[in-house]
Amino acid sequence: MEVKPPKHILPTIVLAQFCCTSLWFAGNAVMNDLVQAFTLPNSALGHLTSVIQLGFITGTLVFALLTIADRFPPSKIFFTCAVLGSIANMGISWEQNSFGTLLALRFVTGFFLAGIYPVGMKIAADYYKTGLGKSLGWLVGALVFGTAFPHLLQVFAETLEWKIVIYITAALAFLGGLMMLLLVPAGPYRKAGTKTDLTACFKVFQDKKFRTAAFGYFGHMWELYAFWTFVPFILTTFGEGSLHIPFCSFLIIAIGGVACVIGGHLSASYGTLKIATLALTLSGSCCLLSPLIFFFASPIVLVSFLLFWGAMVVMDSPLFSTLVAQNAPPKIKGTALTIVNCLGFAITVFSIQFLTNLMDAIAPIWLLGILAIGPLLSLPGLVRSLK
Repeated sequence: MEVKPPKHILPTIVLAQFCCTSLWFAGNAVMNDLVQAFTLPNSALGHLTSVIQLGFITGTLVFALLTIADRFPPSKIFFTCAVLGSIANMGISWEQNSFGTLLALRFVTGFFLAGIYPVGMKIAADYYKTGLGKSLGWLVGALVFGTAFPHLLQVFAETLEWKIVIYITAALAFLGGLMMLLLVPAGPYRKAGTKTDLTACFKVFQDKKFRTAAFGYFGHMWELYAFWTFVPFILTTFGEGSLHIPFCSFLIIAIGGVACVIGGHLSASYGTLKIATLALTLSGSCCLLSPLIFFFASPIVLVSFLLFWGAMVVMDSPLFSTLVAQNAPPKIKGTALTIVNCLGFAITVFSIQFLTNLMDAIAPIWLLGILAIGPLLSLPGLVRSLK
């Protein structure tokens, strides 16, 4: 029998997720200020961006191997990681920081985000069964808006002191963790694990449906973060100098949050796998069409195309997470979500670095076409599952 959760549960999880994942992108919002304040080399921009991803990958791997999200109350894990992550984030404002300490602080922040993003999805999965796609649509939508938020902050960069951004995001993370701890107890579908199982994160891949969902997510992740990373570059290169780059970047990324919510609702009517496959097909088609659009398009057409791509590129994210959760054994659902996140974000680092290294070797017009590799590898398995 379906257990209907209290009305405040989903809004609380979504708001807490947004507040806490703002830690992820706080460094990006003040990156140029950090370089000037601490006299960092130009290469610091790339390293400070990548190191938080590496911290998250390390954290999710540790959490998955130790099955932490399944053995302990997830709301307490969420709160603890939110507090520790906010402390690491606050450390950025210390005036005696060096490049090394800044890298360490961003790594630690990424590590504790492993107890926030996938654990937040685990908490939602503990409350929602048939409506999981819709709930995760709102949850991932909050993360997407958090990704776009630094670009919006750049619009007002001249009036904001960089340390204030750090203080605000740290306070938001603490508040989000406290909300989850006090307002979201263990869900009715939670099945607690009782012991450490170092092989659990490997066992989940023995199930064919789980593998299909996970590999769909991996193909999606190859495309997603690289697209987000290179949006400002594409707008600058092909926008003919007529576009407000930060504001357009914000819109192109933020529209994905709306798409996540819409995709979640569509999945309830047409099926999660079907909508996820459609979204990945459309975003992969955008990859292949991108050279043509970049060559011929006016700035208005360019932005319109990127807005559509920005919606499709992330609409499938909560749907693949839904399929992962639904096809994982209940007692290791948190571990399954965590290890898939770990591998997915490892792929993002590789795809971003791959495109970065190609920038000097190929013309910019061809660059994002390479992102089609992910969807093209994932779609055959998804299409077979639809039959």
